[in-house]
Amino acid sequence: MAFCELKYFSPALQKQTAANIILPEGKKGPFSVLYLLHGLSDDHTIWHRRTSIERYVQDLPLIVVMPDNGRGWYTDAVEGPASETAIVLDLMNLVDSLFPTRAERAGRCVAGLSMGGYGAFKLALKYPNKFCAAVSHSGALGIGHFPLRPEEVDSVGDDANLEERRRWMREMVRIFGEDPVGSTNDLYALAKQVPQSLRPALRFDCGTEDFLLDQNRSFHSYLAEIGYPHQYEEFPGGHDWSYWDRHVQETLQFFRPILSLDQV
Repeated sequence: MAFCELKYFSPALQKQTAANIILPEGKKGPFSVLYLLHGLSDDHTIWHRRTSIERYVQDLPLIVVMPDNGRGWYTDAVEGPASETAIVLDLMNLVDSLFPTRAERAGRCVAGLSMGGYGAFKLALKYPNKFCAAVSHSGALGIGHFPLRPEEVDSVGDDANLEERRRWMREMVRIFGEDPVGSTNDLYALAKQVPQSLRPALRFDCGTEDFLLDQNRSFHSYLAEIGYPHQYEEFPGGHDWSYWDRHVQETLQFFRPILSLDQV
């Protein structure tokens, strides 16, 4: 595999940004593309540094793009950067122009962990004409499904974490607004609205010791309720890289038949 860091200007962000990219060698394209998204505290280098993703894809005719999205939740903020547009317009168009990609829905998928798990499902469900499949590991899948009430922060928890909770709430309101429920940032609303003929294939998993387990179970129940076919699994483990390094391998197995990777 070849590896490169792509540094480029994003009009949506109005700044320079970056993505790490793994490219097949010794194979003839065009290649399918996996957009692999990081979590809240990470950047475009983290998947390559903390997992063996390059080794896992070494025999696959697959380009892996790992973008930096800051703390943007892969969302065009109410007040702030257009982090969603930075991926689906700026980066995807640039990748398709520079590399031998299958620049079509059938050749494009997305996956991520935690914030990136939310982002993977959000991008796939909002742009089902661009992505044929998505995977979430330990995703924050309920983030856009509940009202954000800054006035209630002071009445929850202990005073030791009050400032942290206030900061978190300000950050979330700046990105999502105070009432994202039912919006295009709400995975529940997106899953219900996506046309059945365009439903991306979905798979998600979560560790049984993960603090986001209830959010994953709730979304699994909702998808079953609305009749959206999907795969959901729980495994031993927490919100950590040992868990994600193990289970990203299952992500690649999930994508293999969908992208026809064994037929190239």
